[in-house]
Amino acid sequence: MMNISTAFAAGRLTIYLAGELDHHEARGAIRSIDELLDEYLPRDCVLDMSGLSFMDSSGIAVILKTDRLLRQTGGALALCGVPQQVRRVLDVA
Repeated sequence: MMNISTAFAAGRLTIYLAGELDHHEARGAIRSIDELLDEYLPRDCVLDMSGLSFMDSSGIAVILKTDRLLRQTGGALALCGVPQQVRRVLDVA
C-alpha cells in the first residue's frame, strides 16, 4: 500500500511517497500526482522518496510521467530522500 502526502510553499510542491511503489500502486500514484499538479500548479516539484520501502520499475514510469507533466508547464522535478533499494532500481534504469 502506498500513501501520498504533500506540502506546498513558495511555488514548490513536495510530494511525500510512503510505502511500496510497485505495478499495483503506480497507476493510482500517477493519477494522484496529476491531480495534485493540476491543483497546485507548482513551479517546482520535489518527490520525497524517503518513506518508500520498495519500488520496482513501475516507479520509474511515475517519475518520468511527473517530469513530463511539469515540463509542459515550465516546471522542474527533483528527487530527494532516495532509499538505497530505490537508488539501485534507478541506477539500473
